[in-house]
Amino acid sequence: MTTKLSVKINKIALLRNARGAQVPDVAKFALDCQRFGADGITIHPRPDERHITQKDVSDLAAFLPQANYEFNIEGYPSDDFVQMVLKAKPNQVTLVPDAPEQLTSDHGWDVLSNYTLLNEVCMEFQKNNIRISLFMDPVSMQLELAKKAGADRIEFYTGPYAHGYETGLDKASIVAGFKAVLPLLEDLGLGINAGHDLNLDNLLFLKQSIPDLLEVSIGQAFVRDCLYYGLENTINMYKRLLV
Repeated sequence: MTTKLSVKINKIALLRNARGAQVPDVAKFALDCQRFGADGITIHPRPDERHITQKDVSDLAAFLPQANYEFNIEGYPSDDFVQMVLKAKPNQVTLVPDAPEQLTSDHGWDVLSNYTLLNEVCMEFQKNNIRISLFMDPVSMQLELAKKAGADRIEFYTGPYAHGYETGLDKASIVAGFKAVLPLLEDLGLGINAGHDLNLDNLLFLKQSIPDLLEVSIGQAFVRDCLYYGLENTINMYKRLLV
């Protein structure tokens, strides 16, 4: 099966914000990603609006879900975040366990310790027909609780995988944890997404190791590659790895 490519555009917004203007135009970049073959857009708005702003969320929500184009919003499920998502009505919400001031995501959910919170917000999103993905490490007990809490999918946190790949660790060992829980995920009926530090070097092996991978979200590496290869070429290069 072909895995969908969702382009995370936080760094495009960060570049725009650096000059206090509207260049590059975040909404236009999203549309250009669609035009060149990407399957969706991911954003992770932070409370301090250091990259994606509330206006960006509203602007993207005005056309992405209606354009047969996957719209995924990531974030910690604070009250403000939940209300923003309910208003934007994306195709998918990916819940991450980040503190507001955190630079980037660096671990999956401890669902056991956060079960009540996650279950409550999952029920709210379910009522509004928004698909729910939880950012997770490959830990069987936590994955079982993710399903019980109401998740439709999980997103594997691939930071350790990417680090191991870059530093030359044995390839079998860096995907062993993911592969060990694939039968469980199939039994639970949980779809599989993946994200964090994926790039043109390490993506193919991950895809080969998780054949039923539904979606990857790629941001920083994608934008970096655009500087060298251009937007259209970069999208095509990533898409070829996901077939």
